Amino acid sequence: MKMMFHYNWAVRDDWYKWCEGVNEEELLASRTGGVGGILQTLFHIIDVEWSWIRLLQGKDDFQENFELYNTLDKVIELDAKFKAEVKEFVLAWNDEMENRILQLPQSDGSTVTFTWGEIMRHTLAHEIHHIGQISVWAREIGIQPVTANFIGRGLFQNEKV
Repeated sequence: MKMMFHYNWAVRDDWYKWCEGVNEEELLASRTGGVGGILQTLFHIIDVEWSWIRLLQGKDDFQENFELYNTLDKVIELDAKFKAEVKEFVLAWNDEMENRILQLPQSDGSTVTFTWGEIMRHTLAHEIHHIGQISVWAREIGIQPVTANFIGRGLFQNEKV
């Protein structure tokens, strides 16, 4: 699982580099599907990742406002800030954490229950899903998207990531 977080972070960093070559209007343009546009989707990915990890740690969750982070530099800055906490948690992950339970109260008074392992995998899949959307949008504006290849990223050089 740790390796998949490293994969997502590497792909995300590649998207940030990709964004440097795209004008701000295209990065902010509202797109079909997703949560807005390219930059807002990258923001959403990091905000959701951080939110789930905070919930697993028993910390308060709050949603950041995209309007405060609506430039590439600000999104990258927020990612670095959030990733420090996320990475610490991910690197400390062990098999004993897999079946721990998180109960989330719902607005109707009920409670939903998830294992920590489910949430971690959901967080990974969430990012991969949205990166796929960004790839489609990249093609729509005529720019080659970032590769999603796991192979060739050097992630197996240190299997203890």
